[in-house]
Amino acid sequence: MALPVVAIIGRPNVGKSSLFNALAGEMISIVEPTAGVTRDRVSTIIGRDEKYFELIDTGGYGIVDAQQLSEHIEQQILTAIESANIVLFMVDIREGIVPLDEKIAQLLRKGKLEVIGVANKADDAKMFPSAGEFSKLGFGEFICVSVTNNLNKRMLLERIFKKLSGVESDKPAKPVMKIAIVGKQNVGKSAMVNAMVGSERVIVSETPGTTRDAIDVRFEKDGKTIVVIDTAGIRKKSKMADIEFYSFVRATKSIHRADVVLFLIDATAEISDVDKKIARFISDESKSCIIVMNKWDLAKETTVTSSYEDYLTKLLPGLKYAPIAFTTATETKNVQSVLDLAVEVFKQTTTWITTGRLNKAFEAIKAESMSAGKRGGSGRPNIYYATQVAVNPVTLLMFVNKPGLFDENHRRFIIGRLRELLPISEVPIKLLARAHRTDKRFDKAHHQKD
Repeated sequence: MALPVVAIIGRPNVGKSSLFNALAGEMISIVEPTAGVTRDRVSTIIGRDEKYFELIDTGGYGIVDAQQLSEHIEQQILTAIESANIVLFMVDIREGIVPLDEKIAQLLRKGKLEVIGVANKADDAKMFPSAGEFSKLGFGEFICVSVTNNLNKRMLLERIFKKLSGVESDKPAKPVMKIAIVGKQNVGKSAMVNAMVGSERVIVSETPGTTRDAIDVRFEKDGKTIVVIDTAGIRKKSKMADIEFYSFVRATKSIHRADVVLFLIDATAEISDVDKKIARFISDESKSCIIVMNKWDLAKETTVTSSYEDYLTKLLPGLKYAPIAFTTATETKNVQSVLDLAVEVFKQTTTWITTGRLNKAFEAIKAESMSAGKRGGSGRPNIYYATQVAVNPVTLLMFVNKPGLFDENHRRFIIGRLRELLPISEVPIKLLARAHRTDKRFDKAHHQKD
């Protein structure tokens, strides 16, 4: 069952994103004094007493955008209005009615929508009477709020839930997987989201930096709910404006909370320093990842060969484990295959390996080490047994003679062999080492258990 939708509509800079964050109870939309910061429809789910609704933040209606995206922004607003059960029509009590407010009111009246008027920036009760003039817009009395001072937020929520009392809204299904789409600017992230979801959910433009918020989009695949996170394009810090810095922070947070990361790279360009930086961050976070070479149709004289994979491995060594996919998101080519691959990668990173199977793999690795002359002993690394302690990422704990003997090269060798021997070949593996207990009774009990 679809959730009822509440959309926040208003002209630029009346505080829509601040209200969105206040009602959501967390910082989701970017809040910045520059008009037009929010461009896409940003949404979150709000619930109380087993009643839920989707709250949508939109760009400022009537914004004159420096990057020629005004038409795209307005289309996103109209789409939000069309899907809304309730519209929160937001105005600035300090400025009173302005022509753009009247234009928005005319648009809302034409749609015969359920509208709640919200007069923001009423920081003092003495300002409340000024809200009376907004009744001329045709939506009755406006609720005076001050998002900055957290004034009347509870009253507004009460009004929303009261108006939705007759609308059914089951608890939304918990997503089985979160996918973050990351990459530098203008590599096709938003086009990838729209191709996955099957609708124009986020603005797609050739203008770099179109997406500024990290946008969660829920959709269903094979009866299961998936959340895909569209993130802002990342570029060098030295070139970042303040808004872009906030976007960068949200992009890195999105990687952190994702189950699988789709790392988009422009197939028509060489691997850049920004690409390398993103790859290192994904690797440092031990995140499952798919390297997606997008715009593959435009790549000149390039074929899918092992040499190209070698090229990526050489420049992005930390993501050696990540499978590689080739897409043209604007034409939806191979996008569903990438989604299927993400499901498979998620299955691998959430796999629990039985102790018996795990230790058979370690016995094979140990035998190889011994045949190569790396025999166990007080001065050589020796693994007694291992167990899995976590998933996503797969985390294995080895009990060894001396943890200090397991340097980075030896661990890489072990991880490489584990990927070949176990069904976790395309995901990161964290390998921990702990000194083996010398108590012989413990050893005997352990071997009997195995």
